[in-house]
Amino acid sequence: MLRPYIPEQLEIDTFDGKAWLGVVPFSMTGVRLRWTPPLPWLSAFPELNVRTYVTAQDKPGVWFFSLDAANALAVAAARLTFHLPYFRARMKCREVGGWIEYQSHRSHQGAPKVEFEGRYRGAGEFFQAHPGTLAHFLTERYCLYSASKGRVYRGEIHHPPWLLQVAEANFTQNSMAEAVDLRLPAELPLLHFARRQDMVAWAPQRIA
Repeated sequence: MLRPYIPEQLEIDTFDGKAWLGVVPFSMTGVRLRWTPPLPWLSAFPELNVRTYVTAQDKPGVWFFSLDAANALAVAAARLTFHLPYFRARMKCREVGGWIEYQSHRSHQGAPKVEFEGRYRGAGEFFQAHPGTLAHFLTERYCLYSASKGRVYRGEIHHPPWLLQVAEANFTQNSMAEAVDLRLPAELPLLHFARRQDMVAWAPQRIA
């Protein structure tokens, strides 16, 4: 199902023989180039991505089908420098009564009009995923892959181990995967929550 949408240079990564599709809403804060200060009008905005998991040259990473963001400058910069499928969207993200309320409506000209609306929160004890578990497979990734004009790129990233919770969520709209003709399964989703994650990223490099 995923193979037609992923470059042949990349191998779809699976856990117990199954490929995974993730829909990940969050808020970016403190975004900046190294050695520069964050800018209030550029450094904080909601973002929402649709992803799967791939490997190349024995290095596991993430492949993004789409990334929606509420900042037009960030969208343009990421498309140009990281070769990633970013799209402009009208988005709201706020915490109310312990729940994160999240809305995203894609507004990018010429792009499919997909939507995401729902609320979620962490529930239960915090934990770090152990190697060999599904949670570790889904979260402990240290590069991203992208493609442009038939060329595939790898962007190295670094972050501390994720501090996770099992999550609770209610969704009223979620058509994000439909933009690439994918359908989310009817079964209940696997849900994880993280309050915060710091990370740094390097410019992507072309891989053979």
